[in-house]
Amino acid sequence: MALVAAAPPQPVPIIYSGFDYVAVDAERRRVYAAHTGGRALLVVDADTGAVLGQVRVGLVAGVAVDPATGHVYTGNSLYRSISEVDPATMKVVRSVDVDGIIDAVAYDSSLHRLYADEADGTRIFVIDTQTMKQTATVPLPGQKPEFLAIDPATHKVYQNIDTLNEFVVIDPQTLSVSQTISTPELEHNHPLQIDVQLGHVYVAGVNGVLSVYDLGGKRLSSVNFDGAFDQCSLDAKRHNLACAGGGGLKVFHDSGNGVTLVGTVQIARGVHTVGADPQTGRFWVVWASPEGDFVQSFKLEE
Repeated sequence: MALVAAAPPQPVPIIYSGFDYVAVDAERRRVYAAHTGGRALLVVDADTGAVLGQVRVGLVAGVAVDPATGHVYTGNSLYRSISEVDPATMKVVRSVDVDGIIDAVAYDSSLHRLYADEADGTRIFVIDTQTMKQTATVPLPGQKPEFLAIDPATHKVYQNIDTLNEFVVIDPQTLSVSQTISTPELEHNHPLQIDVQLGHVYVAGVNGVLSVYDLGGKRLSSVNFDGAFDQCSLDAKRHNLACAGGGGLKVFHDSGNGVTLVGTVQIARGVHTVGADPQTGRFWVVWASPEGDFVQSFKLEE
């Protein structure tokens, strides 16, 4: 297979430049990206690639979609806040302050609970999205929590710990670490994704290794690749895992019996995050460059 551009890159109006996490609402056909330098949430049409607008929320890093309402939660980094954005009206609906800098966020729609990493810190902030108030703080081992993901069946939270080369499992009832999984084959764990159907957890380090674990923490396999990843995003329908870093994109396929690299493309120096669209199978990336800021989708071809 070949990983190719699905459409030309679309320019994004620049405020200050720079991007972080990307998320896709496949049902409502929207792509959301943290336009960090722009202090805004970027809203893109997932069918046409057209930029629909930007919502000023602060120095945004993490992005998560509520599948029930289509609202978007943003972790506003140095602003130490979390906002709820209505993309239909392009307005911030509610916000809550937290005692720390926010990085990645993950949303459990069944429990109406948002988990927000403390950037370079030792905590996860827990927000009740029905009241938009912080209800708990989860202490973590080590420092620098990176990406996190939620198992919708058990509501357990899987959280990377960069400095200890491990990921931990957080019990949703006690809101405490219930299990620690060492990943000695990885260095500085960054991306983490869960394939619920296969029961697989994907974790990668900056040392060119991607590992597959089961939900209980047993390592099943590992694959080597060139470079390092910042973020990965899963197309659970096709079991394709897209990973971005070093200005490029790589896509792996999980057959259930092993992970193989099926496509790679170099895009632009600033590419380090990606969002997968399970409806079309396309992958969305954003980047900032001296020529401007851009958003673009890619697809796998035979």
